Amino acid sequence: MSTSTSDDNEEGQSNSRQQQQQQQNPSKSRFVGLIRQYSMQVSSTMRALKLKERCKTIQVHALNSSDTSSSTTTTTTAAAAASGKTHQNQGYPTINSILSSTVDTISVSTVDSLLPYGLPTTDSLEPPIEFCLKSVDFVESLAELYRRVERGPDFDKSLVYLEQYSLLCSLGDPKLLRRCLQFARQYAVDVHSKVVLSAWLRYERREDELVGTSPMDCIGRILECPRAALLHGCDANSVFDHCQCSRTPKGSSDADISAEAENPNSEEDGDVCFSIGDEEVICYRGKIAALSSPLKAMLYGDFVESERDRLDFSQIGISTEGMRAVKVFSLCGRLDSCSPSVVLEMLSFANRFCCEGMKSACDSYLASLVTDIEEALVLIDYALEERAYVLVASCLQVMLRELPGYLYNSKIMNIFCSSEARDRLAVVGHASFLLYYFLSQVALEDNATSKVTVMLLERLRECATERWQESLALHQLGCVLLERKEYKDAQCCFEAAAEAGHVYSIAGIARCKYKQGHRYMAYDLIHSLITKYKPAGWMYQERSLYNLGNKKISDLNDATRLDPTLAFPYKYRAVAMMEENKIEAAISEINRIIGFKVSSDCLELRAWFFITFEDYESAMRDLRALLTLEPNYMMFNGKMRGDHLVELLNQHVQQWSPADCWMQLYDRWSSVDDIGSLAVIHQMLINDPGKSVLRFRQSLLLLRLNCQKSAMRSLRLARNHSGSRYEKLVYEGWILYDTGHREEALSKAEESISIQRSFEAFFLKAYALADTTLDPESASYVVQLLEEALRCPSDGLRKGQALNNLGSIYVDCGKLDLAADCYVSALTIKHTRAHQGLARVYHLKNDKKAAYDEMSKLINKAQNKASAYEKRSEYCDRDLANNDLTMASDLDPLRTYPYRYRAAVLMDDQRESEAVEELTKAIAFKPDLQMLNLRAAFHESMGDLTSALRDCQAALCLDPSHKDTLDLYRRTQSQSVGPLPCYSTTT
Repeated sequence: MSTSTSDDNEEGQSNSRQQQQQQQNPSKSRFVGLIRQYSMQVSSTMRALKLKERCKTIQVHALNSSDTSSSTTTTTTAAAAASGKTHQNQGYPTINSILSSTVDTISVSTVDSLLPYGLPTTDSLEPPIEFCLKSVDFVESLAELYRRVERGPDFDKSLVYLEQYSLLCSLGDPKLLRRCLQFARQYAVDVHSKVVLSAWLRYERREDELVGTSPMDCIGRILECPRAALLHGCDANSVFDHCQCSRTPKGSSDADISAEAENPNSEEDGDVCFSIGDEEVICYRGKIAALSSPLKAMLYGDFVESERDRLDFSQIGISTEGMRAVKVFSLCGRLDSCSPSVVLEMLSFANRFCCEGMKSACDSYLASLVTDIEEALVLIDYALEERAYVLVASCLQVMLRELPGYLYNSKIMNIFCSSEARDRLAVVGHASFLLYYFLSQVALEDNATSKVTVMLLERLRECATERWQESLALHQLGCVLLERKEYKDAQCCFEAAAEAGHVYSIAGIARCKYKQGHRYMAYDLIHSLITKYKPAGWMYQERSLYNLGNKKISDLNDATRLDPTLAFPYKYRAVAMMEENKIEAAISEINRIIGFKVSSDCLELRAWFFITFEDYESAMRDLRALLTLEPNYMMFNGKMRGDHLVELLNQHVQQWSPADCWMQLYDRWSSVDDIGSLAVIHQMLINDPGKSVLRFRQSLLLLRLNCQKSAMRSLRLARNHSGSRYEKLVYEGWILYDTGHREEALSKAEESISIQRSFEAFFLKAYALADTTLDPESASYVVQLLEEALRCPSDGLRKGQALNNLGSIYVDCGKLDLAADCYVSALTIKHTRAHQGLARVYHLKNDKKAAYDEMSKLINKAQNKASAYEKRSEYCDRDLANNDLTMASDLDPLRTYPYRYRAAVLMDDQRESEAVEELTKAIAFKPDLQMLNLRAAFHESMGDLTSALRDCQAALCLDPSHKDTLDLYRRTQSQSVGPLPCYSTTT
């Protein structure tokens, strides 16, 4: 299945559309056809209903001043004009007056009370040093990882995928990261690696936040099954199969206990007596001797015990019951009838006499009994003392699957944090880089500056065996120490990381020098990077910190040009404008980044600006959206709780009733105002925090804003607050679907429908079924499910989405009139995004002008317009298309279709170098699969097979199953002459 070019996949292009375009534009070369192909759909239905598309809208963008005539929430220019006020004639406080110590010069005391710590100054702003690995040649690093996976043995692949995970962390794509962990688990051989990776995958879903779940719950697949993780060996082909958890009761066995085992106390059995205190246990000498070589030597060798019929075992450390259990095991090799305390005695006995078979049986048996954290904390000390590998693994598994909840438990800390603790684990084979990588990432996410985080990163460094591992551990430790203001130690860590080959750590060295008063030394370090390596946005961003005046702004502008996703340059420029009393320009500047990349710090900054402008409604909107992303967010650098500032602002904004809130939500959802919709839902949840349907709506909006972690948290809260079983099943289904478990999601939907027919259950089932290539019969079934959903009670917001999806299915089936009816019905209930589907219908009916006009209506209505401009470009001539695509790139530089289209046009005009450069500048900050594939095709057509192979390998590192790239890769390999080139990589 080809990947979508545009984020609005509900209106993806069908094969019939491709044919019509070719007929209408016969002069287009194969490269324009190629780029157009990426905006179309091999499986249109999948595009219509994939993850982000179940509620898909245009990506969030705060409007420019030219787009704000109908906006009520974005730019202050329009707001001031609408109210007939300007900044000058209202006497708004300036940035200097707010920061002044003479309070009596401030004309508006309300602003001062809402900004008790003032606004940030440019001198106080610093870009972050990111915790992840960064490569100076990211594409080559990806290609090298793919080559290692492609050519290396299976038993090495797990660690290669872990390295891939560490590199891809810089992209922040949860789907890519989850795939890396899944591949690492797929090729894991030893029990330890399986346990850690299974727990890590569970942590990524944060199932610990689901009320009523156990850490040992299994989703039904070997991949994450806690019992399967305790089995040594690797079968990469079966790891995604269903496990046996639901079929085999714990501790069950098919073998029968022998008659001898059932009567171990018989006085007639055995020929050697073991006395323990006043009691005796009669055993078979040969059976006991067979347990180990030391016992055989004792009972049959040159020791006095070999000549005795009675042996005193009182000082051995085993009870009579334990010795009887040893006898039973010597006869039948089973432990079924033994209590855990007896098995612990047997384990100690087995260690004393080197009874490997009995030790292994005791180890596995005890491991199968560990089900909760209390048991794990008790048994792990015994396990470590007796060096019981599987039992330690089982105890670790429970602890890891409880994270982050027990991270700061004193007993847990004693097990993991100190050097001595790591040594104890190492003796049993359970101290690994993988283990401490997982633990340290959990700690970093929970509290990056805690002592626990420092200790875990120190252990991570001790476990590093490869250069990339050492680089990662040292760099992350340096980042933590930098945040803790331990600058000398942080500098040492960064220097060691740079020595290990991690170039980005030089930015950390420079920052530490700057913090210690050596600005010019810091400047020289970063300047040398820019001259030595291909310049990247982060290099100019870092150098700007050590520059002054216009040179600082020039560096920030270069950083944005090279990487428009960096937030710091926008923040700095906006604060600089505020210092010059240009409030409107400052808000417009920060709108640029919020328009395509929503983050808490940018929302906070914009809220401050709005407060200064006395636009309290807009400030409240941003604060509520911020608290949706991070409910415990601390404002003013940790000095005030965000919800406290909301309470203060409440005194200055209009209060809405529940009915008003629903009307506001309907209006903002319809106008594609995602941040405004989030704010309304946040207000509604303050009044009714247990309303699960609102949490679910919240998750949909967060997905549209690409805030996937926050979206999943809202979805978990929706599940936890569900008032009925059938509703809870639906939300559990969405959680499973969003984390890649489609079949399990379908099962949840079907179970929910069996309890009660509901809109959301039918919608989930239709959505999950449509996530594949649909034949006519399957498409008809999905249509039936959506029609059933529409018959169930729901609100217009969701019914509009169902109608939109139904229209998309009809389009893919060629039923254009029925599709048009669905889109018109959706528009009737103000589902604005249906304009896009209707435009697609007009285009397929060869009415290009009507399609263009329909998209223009969407642009006029929607506050977030980037996707609409991109789609409208498909319905006009080249010049107008270029204008629309330029606007789409300006509004959202992360959208890849405009770059690919422009590159294809350049290629058709035989401007090959310019075509490659157009893709290269976008790949530099967004290494997208389709852009890499297209650039590889360009290189192939130009005869540069080495570059084509590299781009194919990098693309396949992102998605090993991408069919178009695999075909191109094989074709390019067949054309290459001689051995494939060798590469070297600098991290």
